[in-house]
Amino acid sequence: MCVKLVPVSLAAGRDFSYHFRKEAGMRILVKLSTTLRDHVPDYKPTPGLELNDVPEGTTVAEIVKRLNIPEKEIKIIMVNSRQNTLDAELHDNDRLALFPAVGGG
Repeated sequence: MCVKLVPVSLAAGRDFSYHFRKEAGMRILVKLSTTLRDHVPDYKPTPGLELNDVPEGTTVAEIVKRLNIPEKEIKIIMVNSRQNTLDAELHDNDRLALFPAVGGG
């Protein structure tokens, strides 16, 4: 559970007053491509999957395990539109996109 300082008063020329707000955890938006969607019941491609209770310090691998997606099926990992790895640590409001191998001819 993370604790954030939230400004209560922003009056000009005065000190800010703060209070602590406890939150369930980080917010991570997960987008799954093609066959990876089959592992997550009721996954909707357009909004993706919003996880609001992710503990700080969570890695991509931990999200993959939580979603019951076999690691061997994931070939491309993107965090905030940049290629990454399974051991990448996620941060609040990150966007995680997972892609399987794509074949063609």
